[in-house]
Amino acid sequence: MKEHIVISKATIDRLPLYFRTLRLVQQEGTEIISSEELGRRIGVTPEQIRKDLASFGEFGKKGVGYFVRELIRNIGEILGLHRNWNIAIVGVGHLGWALANYKNFASLGFNLAAVFDVDPAKVGQLIGGVEIYSIDRLEEVARERNIHIGVITVPAESAQEVADKLVAAGVRGIWNFAPIKLNVADNVRLVSEDLSVGLSSISYYLSRQ
Repeated sequence: MKEHIVISKATIDRLPLYFRTLRLVQQEGTEIISSEELGRRIGVTPEQIRKDLASFGEFGKKGVGYFVRELIRNIGEILGLHRNWNIAIVGVGHLGWALANYKNFASLGFNLAAVFDVDPAKVGQLIGGVEIYSIDRLEEVARERNIHIGVITVPAESAQEVADKLVAAGVRGIWNFAPIKLNVADNVRLVSEDLSVGLSSISYYLSRQ
């Protein structure tokens, strides 16, 4: 990657879209793709794609396009998907259960290493081939399993306590699905997903049609 260049969040957010689309293109048997075709599939201008990728180096061949396999590897390395991150899911409700059974985690370089819940009836069961532990053992197991990313799918009132335990165990990445703003240290990367925001946005536009 080029040195001393500040990469915008918008550019970083588009990289996973490029990566996902390129993997689909590869499955179709395509070996070379132009920025025009890639942009058409994603809904991004070719100019924006070329500008985003130029932030990290020189990719593709002028007049030819991008070699799909090579660009997948390069973007995967930029995103750190070659690192094999260990993740833990905290909260085995409907969402936690669905995420634990998500088959694409492994193919993206994420290893589901532990699952936690407060319900004694769930402790000891297997989900996605991984044992469910009592949340009382969160810090202990998170350290033992070298957890890099914690996924929070507990009710809002419990989310901050869970985040504190994850951080105390050395976890430096948190993917939060609880509908609450979490407070974490500056050296912890926090990404929050609020499912109601997307639905409310759709509702807004539909109500005006």
